[in-house]
Amino acid sequence: MGQALHSIESEPDNTIEIVVHITETLGDQRREDLVTALEGNGGITAAEFCPLRYHLMLVRYDRDLYSSQDVLQRVTSQNVSARLIGPV
Repeated sequence: MGQALHSIESEPDNTIEIVVHITETLGDQRREDLVTALEGNGGITAAEFCPLRYHLMLVRYDRDLYSSQDVLQRVTSQNVSARLIGPV
C-alpha cells in the first residue's frame, strides 16, 4: 500500500487540513468517487481516507476560499452523511 508524504513547508500559508467523519460505510468505488468529486473543486487541494479507518477523511483546502463548514457541505452534497471532527 502506497502512502503519500508531503512536507508541511511546501504548503501555502492559507492551506488547512480537517478531519471529516463519514457516518456510513462506503465501498471502495464510492470512496474513490467522493475523493474525485472533492478534489475536482477549486480550493480543495487534497482529500483522502485514512488507511484502515475508512470512516475518517482528511481534507486539505484553501481557507481563503472555503470555511470548514463549506467543505463539510461539499461532502454532504455527495449524498454522504458526515460531520466535522476538526483541524488536524
